[in-house]
Amino acid sequence: MKIKRIFLGADHAGFELKEHVRKYLQKEGFEVVDKGAFKFDANDDYPDFIVPAAKEVAKNKGSRGIVFGGSGQGEAIAANRVKGIRAALYYGSKMDIVKLSRTHNDANILSLGARFLTKEQAIEAVKIWINTDFSNEERHIRRIKKIDKT
Repeated sequence: MKIKRIFLGADHAGFELKEHVRKYLQKEGFEVVDKGAFKFDANDDYPDFIVPAAKEVAKNKGSRGIVFGGSGQGEAIAANRVKGIRAALYYGSKMDIVKLSRTHNDANILSLGARFLTKEQAIEAVKIWINTDFSNEERHIRRIKKIDKT
C-alpha cells in the first residue's frame, strides 16, 4: 500500500533523531507532517507531541507515524492510547521485529528509542518498516479485529 503521509512526533530526547529521519523521508519524497517538538526543550513532555501525531494517523487512512523518545517506551504507550493505533517499539537488536510489526500487526506507528539507536540504525529500521506490507493473513486480521473491539 502506498503511504499517503507520515506524521512525526518527538520529545527532547528524540528531537535530534526525528530531525535526521524527517530530512531522510523528505529526500525520499514522502509527505511529512511534523507535530513537534520544533526545538530542543529539555523540559517538554512527550504526550504533547506523540498524542497529536497518533490522532492524525488514526484520522488519516493510509498514513503512518514515526515517534521518537529516549527509550521509545512512553511514546509507544501514549500512541497506543489512541483508538485505531497500533504502535510498535524498536530500540535496537534484530530488524526482524520491525518487519514483523508490519506483516503480523499492521503497525501504523513506529516508536524509536533514540538513546539506543544510531542514526544509521534508525534509518534502516524506517526503510524496512515503510517498505513492509501487512500480510493480510486471516489469523492476523482476526487478531487485529479483536484488539479493535477493546
